[in-house]
Amino acid sequence: MGFNNPGVSWTELERRLSGRFDGVADSAREWQGADGGDSPAWTRHRARFEAPGVLRSASTVPYAELHCHSNFSFLDGASHPEELATEAARLGLEALALTDHDGFYGVVRFAEAAREVGMPTVFGTELTLGLTEPQNGVADPAGAHQIILARDPVGYAALASLVSTAQLAGEKGAPQLSLGEIADAASRGAADHWAVLTGGRKGTVPRALVDAGPAAAGRELQRLIDAVGRTNVFVELWDHGDPLDGARNDELARLSAKYGVGLVATNNVHYATPSRRRLATALAAVRARRSLDDIDGWLPASGAAHLRSGEEQQLRFARYPGVVEAAAELGLSCAFDLHLVAPKLPPFPCPDGHDEMSWLTELVRRGAEQRYGQRDAEWVPGAWQQLDRELALIAQLGFPGYFLV
Repeated sequence: MGFNNPGVSWTELERRLSGRFDGVADSAREWQGADGGDSPAWTRHRARFEAPGVLRSASTVPYAELHCHSNFSFLDGASHPEELATEAARLGLEALALTDHDGFYGVVRFAEAAREVGMPTVFGTELTLGLTEPQNGVADPAGAHQIILARDPVGYAALASLVSTAQLAGEKGAPQLSLGEIADAASRGAADHWAVLTGGRKGTVPRALVDAGPAAAGRELQRLIDAVGRTNVFVELWDHGDPLDGARNDELARLSAKYGVGLVATNNVHYATPSRRRLATALAAVRARRSLDDIDGWLPASGAAHLRSGEEQQLRFARYPGVVEAAAELGLSCAFDLHLVAPKLPPFPCPDGHDEMSWLTELVRRGAEQRYGQRDAEWVPGAWQQLDRELALIAQLGFPGYFLV
């Protein structure tokens, strides 16, 4: 039984997949059909994203998508961050938020791709509240959801700390977090650096509305206001064409007005384009450990959870004037480049006459002479040349302090 395996032994297969090519001719190192993707089977280094030849559209209706999952929301989102950034640029969005579940796993790839296509980036996460155990194999996982967007690098750092606390308190697949802990983080100075959305169907406010009515939803909304402040809470409307979407959005809009908080439109995005809906369906079945037939009753009725232009959103939310533009305004106010998040260490104490880079170079010189010999009489061929390259890279990136520490 070949199963279309390549014409090599299992020993040779293991050696090549492990990157051990000793004794293998250069011509044999390239496998026929290798797609050069970012799988570790091909390379340990992900290739730099190159923006496709897509022109950024000029939208007549400003809009930013504030609720968006990539495939770093494992088995939930169905598009790479690069796909999302590229499609957002094609649609002419003002900004795009990445709000993967319980972490910032995809933000580096997202930031790199967005920078290439000229898309302002917003960083957030959809936190899971009230989990007691991992939800693998559950058709409709438990837990409430809470979206928090970072308004700036300070908010990003505070949100990252909150995520870390939740992950360390729980276990893989089951972070431990409560609204009280969000309120505690907010009270320590994070509140005005966050924008808190009421979220999708598992948000505490929409879920209370559907399960127990407007009064219960109002109580949940007041809890959010008490936790992070009225000016930092935004009621989220979304419309995927479900028969109850209109009635739910009507009541959410009333709650927004009654409690004096912002009102924004999103599309609760889980894939870049409608064509990705089939993949999203398959991922949902895998996550729930069910067949496509068995999972069918839990799946959305339509493939509407994709990125939309401002014009499309304005048509869908015509009965709520200003909510599309409000999303653009909030998105632009929260947009910043990930480079701004890079932490800066305090200056490292160096001897007189040295800065951090020159002192690191001096220490490397001393160690290299002991390990490799003098530069003009090295014991290991190429050692000094390699050290020069690495020191030049450290200087270019501005990281000498890290190595000194």
